[in-house]
Amino acid sequence: MTKDDRRLRPVDLARLAGVSTQQIRNYEDAGVLPPAARTASGYRAFGDVHRRALLAYRTMLRGYGPVTATRIMRTLHGGDTAGALALVDAAHAALHEERVSLRAASEALELLALEPPAPLPRSGGLRIGEVAALLGVRTSALRVWETAGLLTPSRERGTGYRTYTPADVRDARLVHTLRRSHYLFDQIRPVLEDLRREGSTEALRTAITTRGQSLTTRTRGMIEGAGALHAYLDACLDRLTATPGSTADAPPRAADD
Repeated sequence: MTKDDRRLRPVDLARLAGVSTQQIRNYEDAGVLPPAARTASGYRAFGDVHRRALLAYRTMLRGYGPVTATRIMRTLHGGDTAGALALVDAAHAALHEERVSLRAASEALELLALEPPAPLPRSGGLRIGEVAALLGVRTSALRVWETAGLLTPSRERGTGYRTYTPADVRDARLVHTLRRSHYLFDQIRPVLEDLRREGSTEALRTAITTRGQSLTTRTRGMIEGAGALHAYLDACLDRLTATPGSTADAPPRAADD
């Protein structure tokens, strides 16, 4: 029996990946691994194709994440190789869009942060509806940002209406730009606080740099994962419809399944 033909137990794959035997069963049930053969006693009989699938999937996790990596492997093992590769393409395209968005946000935020607050269309400040129209957002978004402590417009005496100064409008522009780039409130708050306190863009640059580093890490993870998937396909594509091992001649194994 060659190395590629030898039968593997769930515990063998579990040790290889550093996971539990139950996780190996879950992987097969989810389609991450191709269907395993069964012995006459009903035990799972894995083989080299499963070992390669497991290693490819575990490598893909680093860049694609569990949801996308699982969809790719499940689609592949469902017999739709083109569909699986389309999911890979979509993941890379989405990452590219994030990088483009980050670059655009960086340029826009630098300009907004360095420019003094623009004069308002009229004196006395703007009402919430006017600011919403200026930014192209709903008034409810401005209220949510205020509740989160990102905006602090003053209130008119008597009416209680919100009044937005030029600095408030600048802050709202910054929040709007950052939210479109998928920044969380907790990531936006230090940027605004730093700008208000010192007029510095240091927090802004730090946030953008951190996100850029995260995207670079994901890109490298995707490249590594795509390479592992390619190696798996190159070695096993013609074997994915065949299950290694026999369902008739393998002896029972004690509590490994």
